[in-house]
Amino acid sequence: MEERLVRFSLFGQEFTFYSDAPESEVEEVVRILRNELEGSDGTYTSTVPSSKLLVLGCLRIADRYVRLKREFEEYRNRQGRSIDGLIDKMSEID
Repeated sequence: MEERLVRFSLFGQEFTFYSDAPESEVEEVVRILRNELEGSDGTYTSTVPSSKLLVLGCLRIADRYVRLKREFEEYRNRQGRSIDGLIDKMSEID
């Protein structure tokens, strides 16, 4: 896919970057960022500078990623143990 210029506004500021990601993915990423930083109503009423809010929003998103990654690893380990248990039971039958 060819790179294209992506533009969006946040905190009344225009942001641009190039991306070759599908439009639907870019829209979802921007939506997640807006929800994380501006809230569900899309208003920005903080006295904190937008640069700090962007860093804090990225930290919250990174924290969510780390937690989901850990939860997925725990899930994979549980599934592995379940499969091992089933294999052991099937071996006992033979």
